[in-house]
Amino acid sequence: MTGTGVRVGVDGTDVTVPEGASLLAAVRAAGAELPALCSDERMSPSGSCRTCLVTVDGLTVAACVTPAAPGVRVETATDALLRLRREAVEVIASALPPRALADGDPSELAELCRSLDVPPDTAQGAGGRGGDDSHPYVRLDRDLCIACGRCVRMCAEVQGTFALTLTGRGADTVVAPGTGGSWADSDCVACGGCVDTCPTGALTEPGPARGLTSAHHPPATRTTCGYCGVGCALDVVTADDRVTAVLPARDGPVNQGHACVKGRFAHGYLTSGERLTRPLLKRAGRLEPAGWDEALARVARGLRAAVAEGGPDAVAVISSARATNEENYLVQKFLRTVVGTNNVDNCSRLCHSPSAAGLTASFGLSGGTDGFDDVERSDCLLVVGANPVEAHPVVGARLLRRVLHGARLVVADPRAVGLAAHADVHLRPRPGTNVALFHGLAHVLLAEGMTDEAFLRERATGLPELTRLLAEHPPDRVADITGVPAADLIAAARLYGRARCPAIVYGLGVTEHLHGTDGVRTLANLAILRGAVGTGRGHGVSPLRGQNNVQGASDMGALPDLLPGYGKVADPVARARAARVWGAPVPERPGLRIPGMFAAARAGRLRALWVIGEDVCATDPDAGNVAAALDACPFVVCSELFLSGTARRADVVLPVASWLEKDGTFVNFDRRFQRVRPAVPPRGEARSDFDVVHAVAAAMGAALGCPTPAAALDECGRVAPVFAGLSHGRLDREGAVPWPCPDPGRPGEAHLYRERFATPDGRAHLAAAPYLPPGERPDDDYPLILVTGRRWAHYNSGSMTRRGPHLALDPVDFLDLHPGDAHRYGVRDGEPVTLESRHGRARLIARLGEQTAPGQVFCSFHFPASGVNRLTSAHADTVTSCPEYKVTAVRVVGS
Repeated sequence: MTGTGVRVGVDGTDVTVPEGASLLAAVRAAGAELPALCSDERMSPSGSCRTCLVTVDGLTVAACVTPAAPGVRVETATDALLRLRREAVEVIASALPPRALADGDPSELAELCRSLDVPPDTAQGAGGRGGDDSHPYVRLDRDLCIACGRCVRMCAEVQGTFALTLTGRGADTVVAPGTGGSWADSDCVACGGCVDTCPTGALTEPGPARGLTSAHHPPATRTTCGYCGVGCALDVVTADDRVTAVLPARDGPVNQGHACVKGRFAHGYLTSGERLTRPLLKRAGRLEPAGWDEALARVARGLRAAVAEGGPDAVAVISSARATNEENYLVQKFLRTVVGTNNVDNCSRLCHSPSAAGLTASFGLSGGTDGFDDVERSDCLLVVGANPVEAHPVVGARLLRRVLHGARLVVADPRAVGLAAHADVHLRPRPGTNVALFHGLAHVLLAEGMTDEAFLRERATGLPELTRLLAEHPPDRVADITGVPAADLIAAARLYGRARCPAIVYGLGVTEHLHGTDGVRTLANLAILRGAVGTGRGHGVSPLRGQNNVQGASDMGALPDLLPGYGKVADPVARARAARVWGAPVPERPGLRIPGMFAAARAGRLRALWVIGEDVCATDPDAGNVAAALDACPFVVCSELFLSGTARRADVVLPVASWLEKDGTFVNFDRRFQRVRPAVPPRGEARSDFDVVHAVAAAMGAALGCPTPAAALDECGRVAPVFAGLSHGRLDREGAVPWPCPDPGRPGEAHLYRERFATPDGRAHLAAAPYLPPGERPDDDYPLILVTGRRWAHYNSGSMTRRGPHLALDPVDFLDLHPGDAHRYGVRDGEPVTLESRHGRARLIARLGEQTAPGQVFCSFHFPASGVNRLTSAHADTVTSCPEYKVTAVRVVGS
């Protein structure tokens, strides 16, 4: 073990544990068995159950709350200790009803009783305290509660929701929702942590998962979550080719034994009766079931006809951020080598393409600058344009845990949600004014000498130009533009500027703007000015990715202007390297971006469009024009799980596998490659996207090589040296490896730019980008600004989360608005309301609250029937074409 550590003797065996570790950790490091009913390594100890008693130099102590000291000798299994331990367990068990120790009960307490020969008839409690089964994923049996407090500490210390408490006195103490009332009406966000840690079965998941926890479960399939981009490691328990439980992996590199409601519980869609299980072909205007041979022949015919009519560039594919790396690699290879076009794009275009462009321009590579584990060292967190508590709950919980342990927190977001309640300073800029806000913060850093002059002199460029621009952005002027008080701006800059190890974490509130790339670059300016990137003195800059593999889809070259590993299509050296591996030339002209595909379809230039795993009619902006593009395109193919609005407009619908049915890899938000493994077979005749792309190529008379996902990743490493050190075998051994990783014998680079930046001159580039207003602003006709985003219970278009018990948690699409605005427009809480923009209208349910500022409204896009993306405009980032989802002028027109 590295580091100083503490050496402890346990039953005659010496072990070394980190400083500050408990004796319980030392005992377990020695491989000794020691129960601890009130303890869970994911949270602080309480020492209340007395089942982990040990002797230390003759004294009897609770191991979980006793620090390991150098040289102590610990005994765990003397006759006296076993007697004390058995007596403690007997006292606990005696208060419980007989069913607590029933034969075969899988709870931690029941197993402990069996190991200590405590007979089942020890449990003689009367019971009768009742339960709570109001929640779809958590069942409470009060009679089995031993008031150990593990669930309360899990909710507070790991999840950070503080939804639970212990009520009552003495023997009547029991867990309960902190707000009173039912569990379903509480602040619980259904992460499952309380169920996972409960040692008695007082808290369980209903159905076949009852009694299973991350520490106690049958053999399971380790995979990576297919919802957001955090990349949680999950253990999937199955029976008869069905998922019975999804549990957080205790050794998960990012989630560390934690999960959220989506990753843990939202798997009911797998067996939904609406699941597509056979190909569909449109005949006489109706989609009808067909066999795979017929469907593949129809796809091949349609693609050939499009090429014959308009050339290779008459074909385009929207690849998928929900698909694996290997599937995205195969898709772009198919387009470039079989069809002969670079018309391939993925949904990063709609969310984080400004991150790729901005981070590349500032630092040289398109990913975050540091591994997320470094956030544990940060003493100041600047969280911008993100609500990780809802959109990335495991990250949100880790950030909050850092704040509760002393880190300072600055939140910049128009809404008072999530982490804002814990912020030292909450900046609430008007939507669309990010660039001005970041310039204001940078102005204060420069004006008050909070910059790293040596770093700026030796490793950065662009300071004179930025200094001149920042002179025009003093706090008072920035306050006029953004609405953020000058005093708050100065306070936030001082917190970030004086921190020893500051960190920037941001989300779509930075990127989804008319000037989103400028937003990313001017936010990156702050890290450069502080010397907090590439030096080990800061966490740098981390973008929170929205979909599970939005980073990987771009890494694999599913982009119109970039090849795998971000080689430029316009670069003859990059094209030649790919051509050598593929044995086919690579088109040299960049292809169409997603908005350009739709425009070309409406104009008649695009003759065939293949949409993989995206419901573009629900998720893309200006949805009316998207639908018109699909209707105008002569041939549309859709690969999907369900008959979405996009699929209904397709000529061929191909049923595909979900993430729980696939083999491959994902890349999470901090550039870690992790394995994805199939836990169950695809439903019906559904196939993986990997198999589908191979089959389409074969139907067109072409062979793509790389017959397996493992072979595809290996080939990708030959095309893109930045991935050359990665393989399925390595990931199976090591769990997670970040890129860049050019050498199979060396670790990947979690921390970038330690020696030089990846820009042509090796320096970080400051951006003197002027503040420019958003594409839309409120006026007399449309006086409100709409911001769209995610809610905690659902995911994207809701195609997976709306098919199952999740609807009980979040049943409708709400429009959040300030009470003052509601009064002004005659809107009542809970009533239907119509929202109009210059582009369309939507129907939602009003929800009043002060989380949304006056003059602004907020809603999600999880319920396509509401029509939210019919409201959003065609304005897009001037560099990347990312839509301006965060600023739409709207009006309320009543019910």
